[in-house]
Amino acid sequence: MPNRHLPVRPDLEQLRHQAKDLLRAAHEGDESALAEFAEFHPREIDPAQATLADAQLVLARAYQAQSWPRLVHACELIDAIWRDDVDAVRELVIKFPDMLREHALVRTNSHWGPPMSYAANLGRDRIIDALLELGASDLETAVDRATLQGKVETARRLHRRLGSPCPTAASLGGPAYTLSVEGTGLMLELGAPVVGPDGRGVAPVDVVLESDSRNPTAKHAILEMYVAHGLELPDTPVMALHRGRLDLLEQHLRRDPSLLRRTFAFSEIYPPELGCHDEVLATHGTPLGGTTLLHMCVDYDEFEIARWLLDHGMDVNARADMNRDGFGGHTALFNTVVSQPAFWMNHHGGPFEAAFALLLLDQGADPNVRASFRKQLHPGYGTDILREYRDVTPLSWGERFVHKKFVSEPAMRCIAGRGGHS
Repeated sequence: MPNRHLPVRPDLEQLRHQAKDLLRAAHEGDESALAEFAEFHPREIDPAQATLADAQLVLARAYQAQSWPRLVHACELIDAIWRDDVDAVRELVIKFPDMLREHALVRTNSHWGPPMSYAANLGRDRIIDALLELGASDLETAVDRATLQGKVETARRLHRRLGSPCPTAASLGGPAYTLSVEGTGLMLELGAPVVGPDGRGVAPVDVVLESDSRNPTAKHAILEMYVAHGLELPDTPVMALHRGRLDLLEQHLRRDPSLLRRTFAFSEIYPPELGCHDEVLATHGTPLGGTTLLHMCVDYDEFEIARWLLDHGMDVNARADMNRDGFGGHTALFNTVVSQPAFWMNHHGGPFEAAFALLLLDQGADPNVRASFRKQLHPGYGTDILREYRDVTPLSWGERFVHKKFVSEPAMRCIAGRGGHS
């Protein structure tokens, strides 16, 4: 049975429909619906005799609300915050004062926080002021959320209300994850350190590199801001790519003419000395361990660098390393099919483009090359296991990949149009 989580902006009408659907499924003996009734209804009842009120209670508790009215109030509060309706927010909190300190999205693991922190995500300053008057106390969380979302003026105001403390290096983590240049700039301006007293780097470079966000311009800017404030980054070709520094790549190529043929271990792409983690926690699509700079460009959306590599003689069909179990050996075209940028393209509903696939195919990428993969996704995308995909072409890689949100249908259409098959 899947866990239920309210979206950032829940739709009350949709929840009403969900309750009706749940009731209908329970009456029909649907296994999942029966399991939800058994787990979340406070009494033992016959699901076949359940009422709409029963289904609403079960649904609410599945969303971690104590009751259906509490779920309704959460939706009304969030909607009022989005509409910047100060009076509606004030009225709800006065009527239900416990809401002031409970998570706006009800569930305890919601990162958006209580109502004031939720409002800080959106830069709703008037609502923040009203909630402070009513006794809201989650100032630190609100500062973090405003910074993470790049709501700089809101973060400044909240920071002053806190007494203008000097932020720690941890305050850089939120904007590093969302690749917020504005939020990073504010924390650095307020004194967040990138180097500790012992001279070791404390800036969250690992978060910048491992974030599931994809915004090359912002990533480059944040890494350069860290450097400008005293952080030393490794002088490697991969770090030059992460920084978007073609000038540094030129220097590496002059020093090492074999650079365009080299493959790089996972630890070179995600250096442990910078705090980076394993292949599951470092979010990416098609495996990057043992790949070339061209493979990395695809998952990090570094189109300009990819062009530079190809213009300098990079083999478009260069293969990744193959391990002793026979996994690997893929070309960069596979990365155009399953990737982190494809996830965000699908998540946002477009634009449905395949610029990298077209670039590689125009340069002679083989649409029917074969490879084998082992892949497990980050737990943030739900429970997953290590899966094996053996002897696949780029098209069958996309067709067989379990998590379709990471699959680029536009890339697959381009590959099929150039003679690719399963």
